[in-house]
Amino acid sequence: MNTIFRKSMLSVAGLAFAGGVFAGPIAAHANPVDAKPVAVAVQSAAPKPQGDQSHITLNDEQTANVKAIIAATKKAGLPERAAVISIATSLQESKLENLGHLGDANDHDSLGLFQQRPSSGWGTPEQITDPAYSTTAFLKGLKQVDGWQDMALTDAAQTVQVSAYPDAYAQWEQQATDLVGRHWNS
Repeated sequence: MNTIFRKSMLSVAGLAFAGGVFAGPIAAHANPVDAKPVAVAVQSAAPKPQGDQSHITLNDEQTANVKAIIAATKKAGLPERAAVISIATSLQESKLENLGHLGDANDHDSLGLFQQRPSSGWGTPEQITDPAYSTTAFLKGLKQVDGWQDMALTDAAQTVQVSAYPDAYAQWEQQATDLVGRHWNS
């Protein structure tokens, strides 16, 4: 949980307690009033994207990959936040393109939407270049990260991916959030 949010909630709880300690004895002797209880909802806002945001225009293949990531996330029984993290990761790693071997431009043996490596145990080249498989593999890693739901997107993604550029995922959070919002129920 965010430290500032936690401190704010503790402050509010402290004020409520203090108010009850001082006002309680007075209220006990007051005349009853015909009042209805008021429900107060405390809702956690969606995390705000960190830093400058990037955006690319998607073609049909990239949009199909977004939908494949969302379908795999739903099949895994995970919430929209997992899809946002997955899509942002894929935007950074491959711009949502299911990349095969890029020859000399390849980063070792990285392949697919998430640039996963067969030599690192992510699966065979055929598996890694299957959007459903590669997303499921990424999500399996994400589920092993304690507290990923409340982490900054870039921290959650980096813990799974172990990238040389750990902060790069953050720039895609807004576009990933928008894509999930647009395609989650379609």
